[in-house]
Amino acid sequence: MPNIEIILGDITKQAVDAIVNAANCSLLGGGGVDGAIHRAAGPELLAECRTLHGCETGKAKITKGYRLPAKYVIHTPGPVWHGGGHGEEELLRSCYRSCLELASENGCRTVDFPSISTGVYRFPLEKASRIAVKAIAEYLADHPEIQRVRMVCFDERTKAFYDRALEALR
Repeated sequence: MPNIEIILGDITKQAVDAIVNAANCSLLGGGGVDGAIHRAAGPELLAECRTLHGCETGKAKITKGYRLPAKYVIHTPGPVWHGGGHGEEELLRSCYRSCLELASENGCRTVDFPSISTGVYRFPLEKASRIAVKAIAEYLADHPEIQRVRMVCFDERTKAFYDRALEALR
């Protein structure tokens, strides 16, 4: 089984090769985890993000980590939930794959994800956790260069869903 861990914590405090930012398409900061990452990284992150000219939903772009303990930040705009009939599940899968591809290309061996799209974008947590864990496991099966991926959950409720999703995969 690929090395996937579920932890409770603050993603801005993780000393890993890359953390993932659940960004919006502008990449210029926002609420939730996006705002927290921008605040912790400092103004240099926003300055670099301005040069990227945004990002499509389901894709990813990488920046330096600046004042974060992580070397890189991989930004991915997750899909807004509109009931499930608008390709949201495939877009969410694509977020995880795109981030991991960028991590591989940039020599990252450890990557930490937040729960993408489950906050203000209202993606149902049970569905999102299953999609995330499966997408990560599938990628890691073919990419041993990434040694460990963690889902960094900000509360016990979120962690419980990811724990169940991982257990169901085993």
